[in-house]
Amino acid sequence: MPFDILKNLDWSAHKTALRTELCGRLDKSYMQKEVTLCGWVNTRRDHGKLIFIDLRDFSGLVQLVFDPAKSQKSYRLAKKIRSEFVLMVKGKVAERSPDTINKELKTGEIEVSISEIEILNGAKTPPFLFNEREKVDEMTRLKYRYIDLRGGQMQKNIRLRHLIASKTRDCLNSKGFLEIETPILAKSTPEGARDFLVPSRLNPKKFYALPQSPQLFKQILVFSGFDRVYQIARCFRDEDLRADRQPEFTQVDLEMTFVREEDVMGVIEGLMGSIFGALGIPIEIPFKRLTWQQAIETYGTDKPDMRFSLTIKDISSLFEDTGFKIFNNVLKKGGVIKCLVCGQAGKFSRKDLDQLVDMAKSYGAGGLVWAKVGKGLDLQSPVSKFLSEKEKRSLVDKLDLEEDNLVIIVADDFLITCQILGYIRDHLAKKLGIIGKGFTPLWVYDFPLFEWDQKNNCLTPMHHPFTSPSDETVSMLDKDPLKVKSRAYDLVLNGEEIGGGSIRIADINIQKKIFKTLEFTEHMIEKNFGFFINSLNYGVPPHGGIALGMDRIVMLLGGLSNIRDVIAFPKTQSAVCMLTDSPSSVTREQLNEVHIDLKDDDGQ
Repeated sequence: MPFDILKNLDWSAHKTALRTELCGRLDKSYMQKEVTLCGWVNTRRDHGKLIFIDLRDFSGLVQLVFDPAKSQKSYRLAKKIRSEFVLMVKGKVAERSPDTINKELKTGEIEVSISEIEILNGAKTPPFLFNEREKVDEMTRLKYRYIDLRGGQMQKNIRLRHLIASKTRDCLNSKGFLEIETPILAKSTPEGARDFLVPSRLNPKKFYALPQSPQLFKQILVFSGFDRVYQIARCFRDEDLRADRQPEFTQVDLEMTFVREEDVMGVIEGLMGSIFGALGIPIEIPFKRLTWQQAIETYGTDKPDMRFSLTIKDISSLFEDTGFKIFNNVLKKGGVIKCLVCGQAGKFSRKDLDQLVDMAKSYGAGGLVWAKVGKGLDLQSPVSKFLSEKEKRSLVDKLDLEEDNLVIIVADDFLITCQILGYIRDHLAKKLGIIGKGFTPLWVYDFPLFEWDQKNNCLTPMHHPFTSPSDETVSMLDKDPLKVKSRAYDLVLNGEEIGGGSIRIADINIQKKIFKTLEFTEHMIEKNFGFFINSLNYGVPPHGGIALGMDRIVMLLGGLSNIRDVIAFPKTQSAVCMLTDSPSSVTREQLNEVHIDLKDDDGQ
């Protein structure tokens, strides 16, 4: 974690009847002061004449010394103590001898000479040691989550989450937002992912759905005259999991009336500035902005990492009359030829380059062409013999190539070419170590309203069906819907999307036209969105909002790679809680109460 999450803690608030100080707060300013501490035994070392114990609470560790010459009783009790015993101790803070100072600990210059000790509770031998946490199987850590959460890393992660949530509330409250809760037992609506369904005991054969987001409720709240509303909301999606995804997660959802895109963006920039400021992290406001088209063309993704400057170049014009059959065929079909140029070509072996080719193929490209720039700006490539000298010279000139440059070329249709080079861009940056430090937020906007779903052969919303089309392109809904732009905007941080929002549809006729374009039948609309469509008939203000992924923000700011490390009780990638062993079977009586009968393994 690139900052001290405990730096501004109000230590005095933690004084109780059982302790006067926290373990991690002690330093040389406490010399010869008597303190009473409580905590868990981190380690115990018996040196015969002296016993040393590292006592731990959430604030850190401090070394305790048990000397039989000062207290026989305490020394005898210390011999019985084991890891994770819970203690209350009393003693004087003393300076360590120079040869025993531990510079890795904040308390490493002092120790506490113990005069009194009380064992508040014993403990079994723990399943793992905190100093070996990274070596322990994650399933074991999740099963014994109450042990894992005691460790310094998880304590810091959860405290970081609390700080971000607290600053979010403080900031939004100061900007006139009301925090209003919305239902957890909601209606099933088609929003892209599968719903978690909850059977109703009082309404046989009917189900609630856990909300994938509270957005529709937030919109209805602003229809109701609440000018600005927000919620730190629990959301639920029954989808395949990965390192940055959970079946239940937390969003900061907000909605505002009488706004345009810049109003929502301004609020979020202020919020992020407040959060980053509390952590002592500098960020530049206003954030950089790119259209969706610019992001795809330049970086190959709509969530580019802006901490390094490796960009995609279009070189289609250099090969308009090429004799290289592969390039020629792509251009004839309306495709493009694009490339990346990076230095340090010598770092790439033939095996590395072959892996890049395989990577491109795995992402859907027909292949990949590479070229190294040698002495005299000579291009060394498996396809050199297929390129004319004019094409080689043009390539060197257009790309300002230098010796030891590596050129990666992909030729395919526009979107595939950009996306493949986007994946390779990230791969090259990691291999070459060119990713900068710090945080670079970015707005991506002006998205297409729809995209084509190849699997189901139909249009689908790029965000959701309540996103307003742009005024300039709304007329294309009937003629060519794929050319319609939306008033959507995503917030990207270091190559991760951390939020998405839009100006919403306030005109019932446009909303109905969007549903029609998506081939929703009248029955589907009434069944799934009837309550919402009806509300659009009664004076809806222009409005917009956004949802930020709380878990992902905490993960990124904490310098972590796994979202489970910022959630107190997460699920595995199989959506199982190892601590409670859920989901689990229920009794026949419970099933009967909610009018459910389970099929046998044979489907009966």
